[in-house]
Amino acid sequence: METLFTKIINREIPAKIIYEDDQILAFHDIAPKAPIHFLVIPKKPIRTLNDLTEEDKPLAGHLLFTAQRLARELGCEDGFRIVMNCNELGGQTVYHIHMHVLGQRQMHWPPG
Repeated sequence: METLFTKIINREIPAKIIYEDDQILAFHDIAPKAPIHFLVIPKKPIRTLNDLTEEDKPLAGHLLFTAQRLARELGCEDGFRIVMNCNELGGQTVYHIHMHVLGQRQMHWPPG
């Protein structure tokens, strides 16, 4: 499964990377919806949240913990939002799981 994110992981498409380790990559969104807006993705290709398995629990925790740490490091101590979309009705457009982390502005509910 090759996606836009696979191409970013493989450095075939440039991205403004803010963090990388052997399991995940974080980079700024190309069309930010907040002053701070970055994505955290696994390097392992997992199509949707519905495709996570028991074996992916440590990876899912690593994604969440890294998102929290990076949000704090980028100045979102007062709050931030993490969004994960699943399938078409959930708003997913790239079929490789990813977290949007948005901060440094007031978030509203419902998100839309």
